[in-house]
Amino acid sequence: MTRRKFLQTGAALSAATFVPTTFAQEKALRVGLIGTGWYGKADLLRLIQVAPVDVVSLCDVDRRMLGDAAALVAQRQKSGKQPRTYGDYRKMLAEKDLDVVLIGTPDHWHALPMIEACKAGADIYVQKPTGVDIVESQAMLAAARKYGRTVQVGTQRRSTPHLIEARDRILREGKLGTIAHVEICCYWHMRARDTLATAPDTAPPEWLDYEMWTGPAPMRPYNKMVHPRGWRAFSEYGNGIVGDMCIHMLDMVRWMMDLGWPISVSSNGGILVDKASRANITDTQTATFDFGNLQVRWTHRTWGEGGDPKYPWSATFYGDKGTLKASVFGYDYTPQGGGNPVHKDVGMELDQYPEDQTEKDLEKHCAPAIRGHMRNLLECRLSGSKPVADIEQGHMSTASCVLANLSQQLGGRTLRWDPKTHTIVGDTEATRLLARPYRSPWSHPTAASV
Repeated sequence: MTRRKFLQTGAALSAATFVPTTFAQEKALRVGLIGTGWYGKADLLRLIQVAPVDVVSLCDVDRRMLGDAAALVAQRQKSGKQPRTYGDYRKMLAEKDLDVVLIGTPDHWHALPMIEACKAGADIYVQKPTGVDIVESQAMLAAARKYGRTVQVGTQRRSTPHLIEARDRILREGKLGTIAHVEICCYWHMRARDTLATAPDTAPPEWLDYEMWTGPAPMRPYNKMVHPRGWRAFSEYGNGIVGDMCIHMLDMVRWMMDLGWPISVSSNGGILVDKASRANITDTQTATFDFGNLQVRWTHRTWGEGGDPKYPWSATFYGDKGTLKASVFGYDYTPQGGGNPVHKDVGMELDQYPEDQTEKDLEKHCAPAIRGHMRNLLECRLSGSKPVADIEQGHMSTASCVLANLSQQLGGRTLRWDPKTHTIVGDTEATRLLARPYRSPWSHPTAASV
């Protein structure tokens, strides 16, 4: 079953009782968005729903997408004004007149705009993963701390109402007992299947600045798979399904169980089935994140059947007193040896936010979590406290997933990360892979250079 099919045919979802937190601010925040595609717009429109903001700037290298986004924002924001538009994030940030910047670009374009937004004095919502490599991610963390910025990473499972409930009612009340193993997975058939015959290389469309779109990544010939939304099929721009889907589930487990860094990471996999596709990311991969007395085991396959059909993208917590299955769609707690199970579906808040029902491409089941994430960002920028998905937490989850891919790339050997020295212990070959080469004229950021 594909991700799209699952969303279309899923059972009706009940409304959850969720009382949003409140915050106060003196005036409408001036907001800018870099990357006006799918999730960039989804994030921005949820922010408009929960706070008095004035969206004054949009940036994208796709002129057509940028124009459509500007018109949509004018319809949705209270002022009715169209934002200024830019094709270069540096020009937008040079205005230095933004309170909050959202970054919804492809993964290879997270680090540089985020660091510049810190320098420009903005607080930031950046999509996950933080960076495409570990040194990028370290630089982003360093920039946030150096410039005193509040940074929320888009790992919004931490703000998902029913998952907060599962953490508080099931895990924190000890109903699972001792948890020594967690399985996380994604079995959606989400890896692109286009071949050279169906997606030949062509000239990029005239409305797309493909040179700027590619930026610091290696230059590949353009084909229709890359843009829009298909770039995840290529490792040059991200970290495959591990960097897209595993990071969400791993971060959710770390948050629910209050975990820090894994002691070690190992991974195996490859392109084992669909060798005809032009995609160069794995179609099959497992990874083990070892936290000592707890092992978290990831699996993804983009072919065949997989696991519990109700939980195709999920985490299953195994305790000696019970089991908890949790996903974006709900959770199920099953006590061992009898007792009362607990089931909860996601609440989509469509009565409170009816515009969500007709918004193109919105994952309605995720909208409440994004709203909660935005509220938390705004509260924390006022209080000075760290948001629930602070950049350091995002860095831990991102780096752990990158380590999994490095292990797979190196034949599956176990990698032990030292967060104090920022090296892979006893493995100079793997340590050399912590930063990807940048294409000229772009310069790779480091923690020391920001």
